[in-house]
Amino acid sequence: MADDLNRDGLDNQAKGLGSEVKGKVRNAVGGLTGDSSEQVKGKAEELKGKAQRKIGEAESDLDD
Repeated sequence: MADDLNRDGLDNQAKGLGSEVKGKVRNAVGGLTGDSSEQVKGKAEELKGKAQRKIGEAESDLDD
């Protein structure tokens, strides 16, 4: 059970970090091209990634 939480925690941390990076890139591209819609989508993806990463950290902490 604890190993499952730790594995899930690490998985969520990795996926969250990936979403954060994708969101930052999307936001930057939107800024460079003047596409405010793309910037908003990028910021939303970044925030979603941060939340997922925090959930993963909490899952890993529960394992400890």
